[in-house]
Amino acid sequence: MLARTKKLWRNETVQTVIVIALIAIVIFGFWFGSQIVLNTKIPPALAVISGSMCIPYGGACDDWLIVNHPLARTLHKGDIVLIQGVDPKDLKTNYPDSDIIVFHNPNDPTELIVHRIIAVTEVNGSLYFSTKGDGNGNKWPETPQYSLDPWDTNYPQGVPQNLIEGKVIMRIPWIGWVAIKMQELQKDLNLQGFNIALPIIIVLILVLIIAEFVIPLLKRRKNQPVQTPSMET
Repeated sequence: MLARTKKLWRNETVQTVIVIALIAIVIFGFWFGSQIVLNTKIPPALAVISGSMCIPYGGACDDWLIVNHPLARTLHKGDIVLIQGVDPKDLKTNYPDSDIIVFHNPNDPTELIVHRIIAVTEVNGSLYFSTKGDGNGNKWPETPQYSLDPWDTNYPQGVPQNLIEGKVIMRIPWIGWVAIKMQELQKDLNLQGFNIALPIIIVLILVLIIAEFVIPLLKRRKNQPVQTPSMET
């Protein structure tokens, strides 16, 4: 039994399958584990899909080649932001150094918004946050005089604390364009309610299997010398 196990372990096919399985476990483990570590109920990494947080650097915010400066203190379309769950009482509200938060749109809870805190108000023991996109109206870090988020229809005090998912703790430029293009493809294909990311991950794993196992195996077979039967006299 032990000898058979050792022989099986030396098999390149088995080794490749094990490596692929470990890669998949690490990827999915990191994804769900990071939600636990960062204390978030939503995915801990989100793509910025609009230019409302962008302060133009000589061009339109949708043009990543011009404006998406990797050291910018504000966010750009195409960024990936890392989110950390936090007690609303611990959020920084001292604009312009206030926190950028991720919250559900009070007028449409299915929509997530990433904007900066402008001020906070306490009403009957609950906190309400006034918010604004850094690029909307007069630009951050100027004192906001207009273009605050228009939640006054149902929430005149601001975003209620129970709609806040967390704060932004890191931005990674450009990478979010992959997610944006995937969403655009999903919309073009009319795949509402279908997560296009999962099949893409499956395809990538299959490509890895083909690259690591199938192609080398075919090459080895092609390079093997053809044995001709010998003639006995």
